[in-house]
Amino acid sequence: MVAIDVPASLESFRRFIIASTCSSYIPRSYIDDAEVFPEREESLGSIYVEAADKVTLKKIRDITFVNARDVLGIIYNSKSGNTTLKWRQLRRRGGKVTGEASPNSLVNLAEGGVITPEWVDSYLKKKSLENANSA
Repeated sequence: MVAIDVPASLESFRRFIIASTCSSYIPRSYIDDAEVFPEREESLGSIYVEAADKVTLKKIRDITFVNARDVLGIIYNSKSGNTTLKWRQLRRRGGKVTGEASPNSLVNLAEGGVITPEWVDSYLKKKSLENANSA
């Protein structure tokens, strides 16, 4: 697992969750609406959106889509249990992502724009140095 502690916009974390859970069946209008977020029950790897104003829109498969305004935080746990991430609001739509991510989730984090290819390169260099020093 990879420790994550990076600044991230709410939109980039929303795109990460969609890429990780429902990109193959989310309605197009929901993808384009920055206030629509996927949620999932705890038994399936929970996704919870904490917001000042939240309305349930539609349930498709194991995902419930919600319209959320003034999002304060999002908790994401993968079905496998290998990824646990939290996005916390710092100001307006800007925040910070912390937690642990699997290699598969790293791909989705990069796809969503939460982490950059440069972040991945930097992380890999740091790890290879740590491995070289411990050998």
